[in-house]
Amino acid sequence: MQHDKVLILDFGSQYTQLIARRVRELNIYSEIHPFNKPPKNVDDYKAVILSGSPMSVRSKDAFHPDLSEIRGKKPMLAVCYGAQYLAHFSGGEVAESNTREYGRANLSFVEEDAFFKNISVGSQVWMSHSDTIKHLPTNGKLLASTHDVQNAAYKIEGESTYAIQFHPEVYHSKDGKQLLENFLVSIANVNPDWTPNAFVQETVEDLQAKLGDDKVVLGLSGGVDSSVAAMLLHKAIGKNLYCIFVNNGLLRKNEFTEVLEQYKGMGLNVKGVDASARFLDALAGLSDPEKKRKAIGNAFIEVFDQEANLIEDVKWLAQGTIYPDVIESVSATGGPSATIKSHHNVGGLPDYMKLKIVEPLRALFKDEVRRVGASMGMDKDLLGRHPFPGPGLAIRILGDITAEKVQILQDVDAVFINGLRDAGLYDKVWQAGAILLPVNSVGVMGDERTYEKCVALRAVESTDGMTADWVNLPYEFLQKTSNDIINKVKGVNRVVYDISSKPPATIEWE
Repeated sequence: MQHDKVLILDFGSQYTQLIARRVRELNIYSEIHPFNKPPKNVDDYKAVILSGSPMSVRSKDAFHPDLSEIRGKKPMLAVCYGAQYLAHFSGGEVAESNTREYGRANLSFVEEDAFFKNISVGSQVWMSHSDTIKHLPTNGKLLASTHDVQNAAYKIEGESTYAIQFHPEVYHSKDGKQLLENFLVSIANVNPDWTPNAFVQETVEDLQAKLGDDKVVLGLSGGVDSSVAAMLLHKAIGKNLYCIFVNNGLLRKNEFTEVLEQYKGMGLNVKGVDASARFLDALAGLSDPEKKRKAIGNAFIEVFDQEANLIEDVKWLAQGTIYPDVIESVSATGGPSATIKSHHNVGGLPDYMKLKIVEPLRALFKDEVRRVGASMGMDKDLLGRHPFPGPGLAIRILGDITAEKVQILQDVDAVFINGLRDAGLYDKVWQAGAILLPVNSVGVMGDERTYEKCVALRAVESTDGMTADWVNLPYEFLQKTSNDIINKVKGVNRVVYDISSKPPATIEWE
């Protein structure tokens, strides 16, 4: 089945991925492409959205998209940089704002138009720009203002072109989803039919066509992504799927045996491989986060190569890569968004491995993965599991990795996660974990002075991992957890709680 698609041209905004998320919440499929590398055939897309950017349209280095096949031919929504670009280079004027327009604002004027259907004066929007549109472009018609921003929204008469100087994709814009729906469904006539059930059906059919009778090996982690990927492949190719669960020595406490037990009831063909000593050897003496990630990735590939060679005629390696992994690993040379960190399961395999890659979830955000899993009837406890980084506890132990540090962090993590479950807080948190800091601090236990490790606890709420807020856990819970950790985990005498949001921080410390 062919679905209507929306093209998002990325000018480097850190919010671009959120535009895609909001569009998909409307059951509309969206794709992000760098503005300077658009898809060859834009006729495949029903509507186009231009993203924001950290760049100024007044700069000599301003990004210039080729809109010749889009503007006036397809419904187009220009957000922030896009709105300023249309104004500045089409007969209007953009100037530096007297004050940086950043944060919450409220609409003070709204023109009656299909674009603002069910959105009224007073609606809160989110601004994030240092330039402002002084004069609208040729044939521009004002649609909305805020107290400080006269030209907050406009349209080009004679075209299905709309532009806004605020960000409808962030949660702070209270009617942002409504605005996107107005543009995509009412104005662009996009059909909202991209649902989890449709995704499962089409993905299984695509996998069957792509894989045929080939054998596929998949690395299971016990997490949501690899489990949902496994079930999609199992539906498609059944016994030709060979699952391997590798113990890299960096899993949560008792996770290796518990996860193997969990998969028994899912009908999957799973083999457990304990390679913990191999991974710890590969990490010996490494402190740099990127070097640790690379070492784990290389060891993972070596183990897989060894195990895959035991399976006769295996052709494919399946991975649970999801969209945020892909977005965060995009090179700055491939598009304007900056690379944040490399991901262990993105970027291909060495030539010697001779396996092709299949990634059934590559187009999905985390919450979409969960909805797809639910539509296949998967266990809600498994689907509700917090995300856990592929490199495991290696990127939660700051500095070098030793077996002793891993055991300390496993014990601390177990107290924290089990405590969240016991207190009924686990499902209210998107991701939680503990971080072992590379510092010792002075303490007193009994009458003796101690000089032991400090751990940080981290709990965030999010929908997609692209942005996150720290969770305001009850003081009583934090007090009990701190006491339990210090009393039960030998080698730790201090516990702190991380209250940083993403951005500017990331969820993981490394």
